[in-house]
Amino acid sequence: MPEIIYKGKAYPGEQDETVLDTLCRHDVHVPFSCRAGNCHTCMLHCLEGEVTTASQDNLKPALKLLNYFLPCQCVPTGDLEVDLPDEEDVYVSARLVEKQQLSPSVWRFSLEAAVPVFYHAGQFLNLKNDQGWVRSYSLASLPTEDEAMEIQVKRMPDGEMSHWLIDEFSPGMHIEIEGPHGHCLYTNDSPQRSILCIGTSTGLAPLIGIVRDALHQGHSGDIHLYHGVRTREELYLHESLKDMAAQHDNLHYHACVSGDDAGEGFKHGRASELALEEHPDLKGWQVFLCGAPEMVQKTRMKAYLAGATMNDISADAFTTPEH
Repeated sequence: MPEIIYKGKAYPGEQDETVLDTLCRHDVHVPFSCRAGNCHTCMLHCLEGEVTTASQDNLKPALKLLNYFLPCQCVPTGDLEVDLPDEEDVYVSARLVEKQQLSPSVWRFSLEAAVPVFYHAGQFLNLKNDQGWVRSYSLASLPTEDEAMEIQVKRMPDGEMSHWLIDEFSPGMHIEIEGPHGHCLYTNDSPQRSILCIGTSTGLAPLIGIVRDALHQGHSGDIHLYHGVRTREELYLHESLKDMAAQHDNLHYHACVSGDDAGEGFKHGRASELALEEHPDLKGWQVFLCGAPEMVQKTRMKAYLAGATMNDISADAFTTPEH
């Protein structure tokens, strides 16, 4: 069986085991999150050996040439010597220019990179702090209109990074960023067709960027944005989204509250269920899903069964590390 050499020590692999699985099985702590090749949090540098083509899919050409790969997608065919990425190759420094509390649990962070970062609204960045913690956050900003890059962070009960960002990361401080990544973005190939956006909690963040991008590019079809939360106080951009919808006749904002009495002006129930009940025929629609993995997975299939093609369903499931 192939061996994975990390920091000078060899770790034997097992049949059909990925590099990441081998390292985790031997209690070697390297950053990772989704295990699906989407977040790029686990990216490593191959020093010796040959990595698989699949483990370099969606990496930037320069990173491929430098022999970076995604260990969660690499089942090695021979011995590999690997190490953590060289920060100068993949990370750039970003300064926090503004921090704002939007709700009891959600904060907005505006970041300014030391070098230009080219991104599309709806993509995500990986943030790395001085402790070495790496987490993925979606961009809510629109590069054609916003000078700073905006992320929205919810305080998670056991979230080391969210607590650090909210409690310790202050304007003027720097953090390392890597990316952007992701294919959950607006394309203006069919500006007349309808768009359905469903997001739970801070899954709203990339959808804001996507909606703003569509409107900025003159999208003429109807855009339905469903934001799902448990309590009304978690609707952290409710008034802003109401104002945006009032300014655009084709934008329809639906605030969905599942945990308590919604009250007038709010929908009561889960955003994904309400959206599909109100739009049972999605043939020809473009669909964006962002939020909890279970919601994204189930709603993707339901949207497909309602007539949307898989190519027209873009999804960004929020995952958290297992350690």
